[in-house]
Amino acid sequence: MKEFNELCKEFEQLDAATYTALLAEKSLKLLPALHAVTGNGVDGAALFASFVLGAIAADGKLSEEEYLLCYPLLHAFFGDEVNYDDCKVAAKLLRSEGRAFKKSLEEIVDVLGGLSEELKDDVVIVCLMICALDGKISLKEKNWIKKLVK
Repeated sequence: MKEFNELCKEFEQLDAATYTALLAEKSLKLLPALHAVTGNGVDGAALFASFVLGAIAADGKLSEEEYLLCYPLLHAFFGDEVNYDDCKVAAKLLRSEGRAFKKSLEEIVDVLGGLSEELKDDVVIVCLMICALDGKISLKEKNWIKKLVK
């Protein structure tokens, strides 16, 4: 991977068309790979959701752009009950629950350890893209993603 801060800047400056195409490409590649690692589609999708939710909650804030991007995935897991305000509260709660968030991160890092370097890079790229959706990857988000890279 490129120098981390340089990579962050690239994702912060992506135009909408490139962003959408790249995210779709990475998601289409990651879901089957995570399915293969876990042995079933449900666990693979849940693992992908963990990466996405971790990226959303990394700074404890949920922008409307992040929510809209992740809505299809959130809706698939939580149904019609999911809405923007509830997700904002959940993101803040997840971030404020230090131990739970740290345990979740440790589990995600453990799974990453079993993936190829290329798939690890793809997971990090997806997380970077979600964090960069509002045009800025915060220090908290960078620190969270750096833990994934270790």
